[in-house]
Amino acid sequence: MEAELIPGLPEVMAMECLARVPIVNLGAARAVSKLWKSSIESAPFQDLRKSTGLADSVVAVSQAQVPENETVHPSPSVYRLSFFDPATGAWSCAPPVPGGHRSLPRFCQIVSVGCELVVVGGWNSLTWAASDEVHIFDLASKAWRAGAPMPGTGRSFFACAGSTERRMVFVAGGHDERKNALRSALAYDVAADAWVRLPDMAQARDECCGVLVRDAFQVLDGYPTEAPAQFMRSVESFDVNAWRWGPVEEEKLEEAVCPRTCVVGGDGRLYMCLKSRGVAALKEGEGWQTVAELPDDVVALQMVAWERGLVVLGSGNKSRSQFIYVLDLKAGKKMGKWRRLELPREFSGHVQAACTFRI
Repeated sequence: MEAELIPGLPEVMAMECLARVPIVNLGAARAVSKLWKSSIESAPFQDLRKSTGLADSVVAVSQAQVPENETVHPSPSVYRLSFFDPATGAWSCAPPVPGGHRSLPRFCQIVSVGCELVVVGGWNSLTWAASDEVHIFDLASKAWRAGAPMPGTGRSFFACAGSTERRMVFVAGGHDERKNALRSALAYDVAADAWVRLPDMAQARDECCGVLVRDAFQVLDGYPTEAPAQFMRSVESFDVNAWRWGPVEEEKLEEAVCPRTCVVGGDGRLYMCLKSRGVAALKEGEGWQTVAELPDDVVALQMVAWERGLVVLGSGNKSRSQFIYVLDLKAGKKMGKWRRLELPREFSGHVQAACTFRI
């Protein structure tokens, strides 16, 4: 006799019950039985959560691990993957990445591709050398696996964005080990575990920002080798369907873009922190519309989008303590209001990279 998912309930109804388990409790639910584990890790389960509006929008961060029995945070060398649910304020963490030092690379990029998080590049936390490593974390099985290394010269501070529909990660620009800005671009096929080269960009761009807007991988700002920190305020877009770059759009940005504070929202539109105005703004046509004033007690911002708004992480301007502000963007309201959340001490370490995913 075939085992029942929940005794006495039809399978369809039992799956509906499992789909309502909060993300922070899915790990415990998976441990109930082999049948529950296989059901929760299945594609139909993920599809059911999304189709019924039960999928949680969660923020993933590369965060410094806070040492135990420390009252003052030293400069930590170990970074881990942590998760934050803006709706509930709940925190959790992934197991350490496999390897000798068990730390995520410093300055790595994190992007979501379906139910997987892809960690690309960065600096080796022990040697500080540019890393070509790719680590993939499966959100359903809670397991890490290694991906094919990023090809080419050691690349740092590059644009990066992920596509759930195509299960691909796009990479462009940055600089090599000699600090030369790069024009080259790559795409990583997560399912095939293979890299392909894209056509080069028209301009070399160091410290550029990458976002995916519909079917376009947009590379924003950056600067050339000969003009360090002289950001160009231009944009290049790679048409994923046509597999080619469009023309350079000059003077497209109001001010220099920080890759940590430029994101695509749940509505598919571009949001950015405008430091000159002290606001978070939405790209509208050729201009920017203010959606909220930035919190004035937080510096070193990291902004991510989630399903209902924006999340800003940063440290206090008079302390090294970390803070989180959540902004709910409601239709029909011109200006939003931030709500501040306190971080549990265990999750109060410095954040170097972040993205959002739905599960």
